[in-house]
Amino acid sequence: MDVVLRNVHDSDLPVFFRQMNDPEALWMAAFTPKDPADREAFDAHWKRVRASADVLRTILVDGDVVGSAAVYGEPGEREVTYWVDRAYWGRGVATAALRGLLAEVPERPLYARAAADNTGSRRVLEKCGFRLTATATGFANARGEEIDEVVMTLRG
Repeated sequence: MDVVLRNVHDSDLPVFFRQMNDPEALWMAAFTPKDPADREAFDAHWKRVRASADVLRTILVDGDVVGSAAVYGEPGEREVTYWVDRAYWGRGVATAALRGLLAEVPERPLYARAAADNTGSRRVLEKCGFRLTATATGFANARGEEIDEVVMTLRG
């Protein structure tokens, strides 16, 4: 399995939109847009982030678009995020993609947040060197309630 990162193309966006509307993936991610089915809001979000200085990448597996990965935010507070199609969960794709992204972005510290019960995402972050540094609660749109979350940090 060949995992590659590349710049986001316009043709990736319909795939990202479909992936973001998988009910099981939404539940696991928890902290999602208020209405992931709102295509207009999705398009506006991607237009805004693609015009920013954020690092945005499409994740490819054997040439197929399977997700996205990004580093965003203000210097000193930048966070990583990633989304991998559920069909590829548990196959090392998120870990490989995050490692590739971290190699592109040398600045540290970097932060990540995940639902406390999202053990898969927490494990990906740990494999890439992130360590638990805080816990919090936040409103999870995908679950319609406040849930526990973890804050993880990657230091130099």
